[in-house]
Amino acid sequence: MKLLILFGGLSSEHEVSCLSASSIVRNADREKYDLVVAGITKDGRWLLYEDPDPDAMASGTWEQTAHQPAMLVPDRSVHGLLVLRDGAATPLRVDCCFPVLHGFGGEDGAIQGLLTLAGIPFVGPDVAASACAMDKSITKVLAARAGVRQAAYALVRHAEFAEDADAALRMVMDTLGEFPVFVKPCASGSSVGVHKATDLDSLRAGLQEAFRWDEKVLVEEFIAGKEIEVAVLGNRSPVASLAGEIAPTQEFYTYDAKYKDDTSALYIPARIPDQSMQAVREAALRVYAAVGCQGLSRVDFFCKADGEIVFNEINTIPGFTSISMYPKLFAHAGYSYPALIDALVDLAMEGQHG
Repeated sequence: MKLLILFGGLSSEHEVSCLSASSIVRNADREKYDLVVAGITKDGRWLLYEDPDPDAMASGTWEQTAHQPAMLVPDRSVHGLLVLRDGAATPLRVDCCFPVLHGFGGEDGAIQGLLTLAGIPFVGPDVAASACAMDKSITKVLAARAGVRQAAYALVRHAEFAEDADAALRMVMDTLGEFPVFVKPCASGSSVGVHKATDLDSLRAGLQEAFRWDEKVLVEEFIAGKEIEVAVLGNRSPVASLAGEIAPTQEFYTYDAKYKDDTSALYIPARIPDQSMQAVREAALRVYAAVGCQGLSRVDFFCKADGEIVFNEINTIPGFTSISMYPKLFAHAGYSYPALIDALVDLAMEGQHG
């Protein structure tokens, strides 16, 4: 099978994508897959990366040796990439795609739409589910309809804040009542632009920063509890892993803590009561179904001191780095990294988005 690995991308999570993709290239069974690897630079150039070196991908130096322009096209007769060589465009057909693209352009339905038009099966949720999961304000509505407990929140739009910041701050505090609160861009992943606000001044500053990343920002009540993550795998009959627990050394699980700092402790299974473990796995499957996911997702929660489970967010292309929770959770369930790749590709072919 020719398996296309897409990585890099335009988002603030470009480096994470490179790390995740390097792990996949390193672990994919070469007897099963003829890997076609294409990287997207930060400025949006698509390059075929022949003879991919996982170390160069992880370090970001892959661009020094990948010079062949190549692009995914919606023409179904191509069913893959057009590679530009010596002024000619040569089709490179692929059977399936693993879009290892986090955040904007990769996790929001954009690349899924292009792959769907091209008729290429791909790993992960479809266009609608990806878009709904990427926008946290939409996810909130879907989770509420599924009856899943989540943090109280206020939604602030940039235009409203720009017109009358004081009125926007009053609305937030009328809704949530007290500090601390968390400020989150609606469609930015991996804790990018997230801030904890402890008073009106830090709330104002947090909103100003968050609006650098998105036009819509969530302000959520602070939930005191353990940070819990569940990996979900499957199409029509998905399965939820045991929950894992993150004990970050930083105040909360920041972008750096997730991908650059391996000092955060991971506990698999999470140190929560059996009843809470059952509840969080059931809630993860309810959110997964409500959003309309297939293939895979990681669903994140808090577990309060009394054992109550509170939904946080869902990630449709979770990190696949060496310290990422998703592959670690399924490793605990008996899936080796190569076997997990196989399962995801099988699900993609079964789903046949195109």
